[in-house]
Amino acid sequence: MSEIDVPHTPDDAGSAEPKRRKPRDKPLLIVITGHGKGKSTSAFGMLLRAWARGHRCGVFQFVKSGKWKVGEAKAAQALGGIDWEKMGDGWTWISRDLEESADKAREGWEEVKRRIQSERYEFLLLDELTYAIKYGWISEEEIVSTLKNRPGFQHIVVTGRDASPGLIEAADLVTEVVKIKHPMDQGIRAQQGIEW
Repeated sequence: MSEIDVPHTPDDAGSAEPKRRKPRDKPLLIVITGHGKGKSTSAFGMLLRAWARGHRCGVFQFVKSGKWKVGEAKAAQALGGIDWEKMGDGWTWISRDLEESADKAREGWEEVKRRIQSERYEFLLLDELTYAIKYGWISEEEIVSTLKNRPGFQHIVVTGRDASPGLIEAADLVTEVVKIKHPMDQGIRAQQGIEW
């Protein structure tokens, strides 16, 4: 049986046993930012890699609401062993109550901090967390300090437009996704399987 054929069960990803690490392994803080499409898509690709290697995985989405039927969340549920939390209320630019959006982000961040301190995950994706800094919902200093000083072995990936200078400085890897063309420029609306 090849390495790819090895069955992966939710128990693999949720094991309390720490994985054996190679000397070269180092927990990374990764930021994927920019105004192009593909930030979350890239991060979800890393999530799949981490899951396939038996990492304990978690996803916190800071903008998308529980009402959204996100394709990646459906795939994660089918795979098993990936915690998935949506705490937003949709897109910030159409929110009816930005203070409610801020409260949800702060509440979600408190839970993220608890899970980081408990070392619950080896791979944690904080999707669209950059907006919490951009809109002043959570201080850059608090987020950067928490992420930089995390205990144990935890890869953390942060996505979203307009990553703050402090977050960029703290990261081990920063990628900027640049828009060159987008279907919306031609009046083509977002589509299932492409955008969500």
